[in-house]
Amino acid sequence: MSFEQAISRGSLVDRDCSITAEEMVQHLVPPRQFETATLDSYRPDRDYPSQGGAVAAIRNFARGFSAKTNHLFSRRKTPVEMPGVYFDGGFGVGKTHLLAALWHLAPGRKYFGTFIEYTALVGALGYVGAVAQLQGATLVCIDEFELDDPGDTRLMSRLLSELVASGSRIAATSNTPPNALGEGRFAAQDFLREIDALAARFTTLRIDGLDYRRRAMQGHASTSAESEFDARLTDLSGVITVDSFDTVIQHLSTVHPSRYVRMIDGLDGIALTGVHPLSNQTDALRLVAFVDRLYDAQVHILATGTPLDRVFDDDMLAGGYRKKYLRAASRLIALTADRA
Repeated sequence: MSFEQAISRGSLVDRDCSITAEEMVQHLVPPRQFETATLDSYRPDRDYPSQGGAVAAIRNFARGFSAKTNHLFSRRKTPVEMPGVYFDGGFGVGKTHLLAALWHLAPGRKYFGTFIEYTALVGALGYVGAVAQLQGATLVCIDEFELDDPGDTRLMSRLLSELVASGSRIAATSNTPPNALGEGRFAAQDFLREIDALAARFTTLRIDGLDYRRRAMQGHASTSAESEFDARLTDLSGVITVDSFDTVIQHLSTVHPSRYVRMIDGLDGIALTGVHPLSNQTDALRLVAFVDRLYDAQVHILATGTPLDRVFDDDMLAGGYRKKYLRAASRLIALTADRA
């Protein structure tokens, strides 16, 4: 099979990235990888008791969904639980799995999305429209709460305050903000400070541990030699796209990150040729956001050139976004691993 024939499988650049407000709402559910996530399927690391403790705390938080109903028929008062819970820990300790498991436990209308997806919804519907859409939900889950954009952070804090006031419960995880260096450093105080209007109403669950992807595999992201690329491409199945790395990086700059989820909708794999280290931090951060969506959807990656986990240079890894880059590198190692 020639490279030209492989190209006929499609290109990321040619895929429709448009998405309506209604489709944005439909996407506010756990990603493919966590469609069946439960607290029972979470595997705590016995070397870190806080992981097992987090599972117990989440079960207790989930009981609050039925407590309101039970209280209507009982004279015994149920202890009041905080309306919000925040999962605080390094990457790869299972925060998103636990967040999705909690979502599955919640009854009624509920939402699960990334910080970027919620801010995009506000952009599409307007603030009043977004409140109207989300209001009345039993649970609103926010994965990857961005602390490095003060304007959007304040917008979300105000939005969540209104939702809590109307009876919704909130669960969130967050990324470490700029200048909070080191993958083992926790961001609980940064999170609570940035959402100060809500801070007193959040229970913080600290989850220590090592990146489970690193525990499962070693080394760098898998890469293919140019001479083997065509042959390896034929091993892929389903809907595949083939592009040069530079083409994808340039294309990502023309698409809002909230639309990346639409760009990869229905894809089983992507192939990237000519991968090389990045020197522009804006390009690198867009790639991080794109990798997050690829990982959520478990889209396999075949690549040539520099191993993808090594595209972030030393200056980037020493800067304020270190934790984001390390998380992306971990996910790229997993996505490029050979599949049985």
